Amino acid sequence: MKDFASCFSEYALQVTDPSCTINSKNSCISPTLMTPSIQNTVSCVYKTTISNQKQVLITVTWSKNNVNHDLSISFGSDPANALKLNTNSRLFRKKKGNKCLEFENCKVEIFWDLSGARYFTGPEPVDGYYVLVTFDSESVLVLGGIAGEALSRKVKSGNSIAKFTLISRQEHFSGNTLYSTKAKFSDTGMAHEIVISCSGENEGLKYPVLSVCIDKKVVIKVKRLQWNFRGNQTIFIDGLLVDLMWDVHDWFYNPSSRSAVFMFRTRSGMDSRLWLEEKVLQKDQEKAEFSLVIYACKSP
Repeated sequence: MKDFASCFSEYALQVTDPSCTINSKNSCISPTLMTPSIQNTVSCVYKTTISNQKQVLITVTWSKNNVNHDLSISFGSDPANALKLNTNSRLFRKKKGNKCLEFENCKVEIFWDLSGARYFTGPEPVDGYYVLVTFDSESVLVLGGIAGEALSRKVKSGNSIAKFTLISRQEHFSGNTLYSTKAKFSDTGMAHEIVISCSGENEGLKYPVLSVCIDKKVVIKVKRLQWNFRGNQTIFIDGLLVDLMWDVHDWFYNPSSRSAVFMFRTRSGMDSRLWLEEKVLQKDQEKAEFSLVIYACKSP
């Protein structure tokens, strides 16, 4: 990710303000000849602060293939501290249960109920489920549309509930070059519809064009994409500065990979750095800035 570079000329990029009205020439029209690519994996990183003021990162990953649905919950950076469920496991077939483990001298309990979960096309349920994580009986992560009911049943009255924040979301897609998802760029903001498409490859145009639309409005259009395969641009969403970066090099020049990366990352107006070294990034996690990373694989 740190190798991204701005490789476009001023004539290769068009930018619009997403706050402009929809009734304009910049309205986004989704391609009619393509169906959106398939979302295979969604991985969310949450930051929570437990009662002893220690910060813990919790990673929740939902994935699916033609056979299985999978759920993985891990703590910190050690993959050994993880709960893994899939449709072939005894635990996941029950779709409801709990499990205990230990993490840094804390008793961790994980409760889940996916028996009534509802899905759209992706691996992540949208309603009718809950996932609840406690550290020494303190609730540190509560997910799902029926999580409130689960919280009242599973956690004793008077036990504290830690605040948690979503700091990163990664989504993996496979298929064609049309990607559709939704994301909130702040805890208090609304969910925005994001559509990324590459037109021209099969439409008779001389050069492919990359378009990024938010709430049906074009925010970035990159012309001559084969030459401008890496770049970045700052956009404004919900009053926030959001850096949008793309790298589609392998779509054109690496047939064995054929994958691209798109990243949306919020930053404060005082922060002029686009990319942060790992040590600096760890310090900036205190700010709970949000990033959305889309890995887009194109089929041959």
